[in-house]
Amino acid sequence: MRKPTHSRRDVLKASAAMAAGAVFAEPLKAATAEPSAVTPALIEAARKEGKISFYTALELPTSERLAKAFEAKYPGIAVRVERSGAERIFQRIGQEQASRIYAVDVVCSTDPAHFLDWKSKDWVAPYVPEDVTKYFPPEHVDPSGMHATLCAWLEVIGYNTNLVAREDAPKSYAVSCSGPRHAATPRAVRSAYGICIIHNN
Repeated sequence: MRKPTHSRRDVLKASAAMAAGAVFAEPLKAATAEPSAVTPALIEAARKEGKISFYTALELPTSERLAKAFEAKYPGIAVRVERSGAERIFQRIGQEQASRIYAVDVVCSTDPAHFLDWKSKDWVAPYVPEDVTKYFPPEHVDPSGMHATLCAWLEVIGYNTNLVAREDAPKSYAVSCSGPRHAATPRAVRSAYGICIIHNN
């Protein structure tokens, strides 16, 4: 996050329209955010700054498609995609804030706890794009407008059918991670983000 300028809040609002994540600004007390339109004046203010920095834990092709869609809709505003794992993004932002380096404009993390932490530290600015109010379920939008759920997926338990019979297949994470029946069998938890292999020791 760069040092704020006079039009910083407007630039942040324009950049936040790209992705319903968290918008970073100087420490700001939470307030109820009303839906905001992307006006010509707002777009022009963003063009004066020229680019936005998008930290994202989404897969790179998806993040780049979001960036290109934004650049196509708002010519003259470049999007710099910084893709990494959610925990590394969390650590990076913490280090940058401690060093007063304000590089990030918009962030998309795959760990919702990160947004709660940033919100508690007053690191995010409230902003609700009109599209969020139109298309997002209300329960997926923070009441104070600090963040919203862009996507969600399920993690499922996979098992080796050569080692585990169907009737013995784990029905929950508690079962899959404990007990002598599956003690020697590693489990793969598959999601759109990756695969987590669980072993019992």
